[in-house]
Amino acid sequence: MSKAKLLFDLILYVNAKRQFTAQDVANEFHLSLRTAHRYLSELGEMGVPIYAVPGRSGGFRVLDNRLLPPVLFRENEVLSVFFAFQALKYYASLPFDIDIASVSNKLRANLPPDTRKKIDRLGEVISFWNIKRSVPSPHLKDIIEAAAENRVVIIDYESKSGNFPREVAPLGIFSYDGFWYMPAFEFARHTVKLFRTDRIGKLRKLERTHSPEMTLHDWLHRYTEQKPNAPVRLYVELTREGCRQCRSQPWLEPHIVVNNRDLGHIDTIIDRTEIEFVSRFFFQLGTAAKVMEPREVVHRICELSRELLEHYG
Repeated sequence: MSKAKLLFDLILYVNAKRQFTAQDVANEFHLSLRTAHRYLSELGEMGVPIYAVPGRSGGFRVLDNRLLPPVLFRENEVLSVFFAFQALKYYASLPFDIDIASVSNKLRANLPPDTRKKIDRLGEVISFWNIKRSVPSPHLKDIIEAAAENRVVIIDYESKSGNFPREVAPLGIFSYDGFWYMPAFEFARHTVKLFRTDRIGKLRKLERTHSPEMTLHDWLHRYTEQKPNAPVRLYVELTREGCRQCRSQPWLEPHIVVNNRDLGHIDTIIDRTEIEFVSRFFFQLGTAAKVMEPREVVHRICELSRELLEHYG
């Protein structure tokens, strides 16, 4: 076996074992103990995060953020990876601290010039566009880990009814229109509720576990069946007074954009079940606000206006 092939197989071995001794390596690859130590040292110099554990029961361990072995891609597979990154670049937060630029540079470094040129050219004519949101979601990794482990978490959640702790069991996360969402079983209400992850102030994992009766994919299937096209976009034009009024609402304040003429707008996402509440709120603002989307809210405000006219007519 060539040295290059042996080192490649050794990378696969240590990533799979996580904890091992030099004697284990020697036995696995039919090497002397001295040669096993030398090859492990070479892996460390290559960037594989191996560290020695002292003591009689010691050996070697691989850090959690371990280096993966090289993978051979066809050109179309490389292109698909780059354009998967395109779908993520409009998100302010990504799970697991994904460094798209770093991964892209590593992939590009080993590509032939004609493939790099093709990627650059296609990147100019194809985009998976989302509205770019500036609101961060710092707890994505913790939510994913909690969902994978069926762990219960306590979150401080900002909603229209105020901020207070909620004990929930996350099903997972999904993205929609530039935002991340977390369906989770809420123990106080004994049902699965939908939470915007950027509205989670604090998150604390508990030792307790809970297995919801459905998976994330089950919930998404039921949710889209029961509530077509939900969530929906809320776009509202505001006068100066409208901006002032909306700033007093915690559920709206983060989404207000004001221009240099003191006029503003709101561009966010609401759940379809909130349409009645949102309609009544903007109805009471009168001409200080003008809802442009969704049309359901516009129609409901018109109905409320007619009801008021009939009441005083």
